[in-house]
Amino acid sequence: MLSFASLRSCASSCARPQLRQLATAAPSSAPAAESEPLTHYRITLRRSAISLPKNIKGTLAALGIHRRLQTVYHRHSPDIAGKILTVKELVAVENVPASAVRTKLEQRLERKASRGYVVTGSKLRAEP
Repeated sequence: MLSFASLRSCASSCARPQLRQLATAAPSSAPAAESEPLTHYRITLRRSAISLPKNIKGTLAALGIHRRLQTVYHRHSPDIAGKILTVKELVAVENVPASAVRTKLEQRLERKASRGYVVTGSKLRAEP
């Protein structure tokens, strides 16, 4: 989990160059991931936005989150950090390296179950 104080400092210092790490990340088990710079936020909607004000729902839509437990990735930037602070009670945020960023299609394929069987041959395409 991220420290929201560090996100607040990131959001308030738009004009200043960022010389330090935006936030701390949870320790990783893979040593290769520790050497890579953490350049993206992984944002997952944990709580529903039902019956919340329109500005909160608009912030979630601006982040690209439309349903509960949906995960999106964004580069570190002050405007994204400000949006995260607006909905900090609803989302879980992690710092991840660029190699851990997944597209929507990659996430779908990772969730997809195996077929449960393997096709070894076909009688329809059998060579005589």
